[in-house]
Amino acid sequence: MKAPAISLLLLLPLLLTACAQRQAALPRAPQVATPVAGTAATLPGYKVQVGDMLYIRLYLNPELNEEVVVRPDGMISTAIAEDVMAYNRAPSEISASLREKYRTLLTDPQISVIVHSFAPNRVYVAGEVGSPGEFITVGPNLTVTQAIARAGGVKLSASRENIFILRRGDGDKPQAMAVDYMAAITGQDPAADVRLAQYDVVYVPRTGVYEAYTFWNQFVQQFVPFNWGFTYNINPSNN
Repeated sequence: MKAPAISLLLLLPLLLTACAQRQAALPRAPQVATPVAGTAATLPGYKVQVGDMLYIRLYLNPELNEEVVVRPDGMISTAIAEDVMAYNRAPSEISASLREKYRTLLTDPQISVIVHSFAPNRVYVAGEVGSPGEFITVGPNLTVTQAIARAGGVKLSASRENIFILRRGDGDKPQAMAVDYMAAITGQDPAADVRLAQYDVVYVPRTGVYEAYTFWNQFVQQFVPFNWGFTYNINPSNN
């Protein structure tokens, strides 16, 4: 075997090991990310999303009650207050901001914000799936396995142990988490089938074996001439 071919083949285990180490470093996705059932102590507080319809209620001034929709820029506007940030905030936080605005007109405004209707949930599936794309649902958020099923399932080239979730966290900071897809679909670990949050991206990578196969086809076989032969004797004593 020529030196370039030997060098390329020796690099394969190093490349695959590096990929495995990078995947193992990611935290596992928490099951409590977006549950649909549980006790009040375990449920995360809802954060208002773009497209949500909010009911602004003033207990002492019902003539100022109104419904508003969260705009694409994340803001809401009422008859009294313009451009109040609502996106990714709890209703109680929006109420506090509105109270400050309404104090210019009312002595002691008593305001509550109620989410009347919710925007559809949007998640995205990419990578080694049949039909990657955006998936929109109304109602309970999709789980990882449900989202992948909508995307046509995983390909033969897909990794089933390390599937990634990319999520926007507090302050819109991106986060990456790993999910054991095989454990979820086989029932070995039902908690691995986590529910997805709004705008999550599910990425299904290729397996290390498939990456090695692709590497072999695209680089080694195309650029290295394999014109030698070899024999292997399984019974050396007969020599």
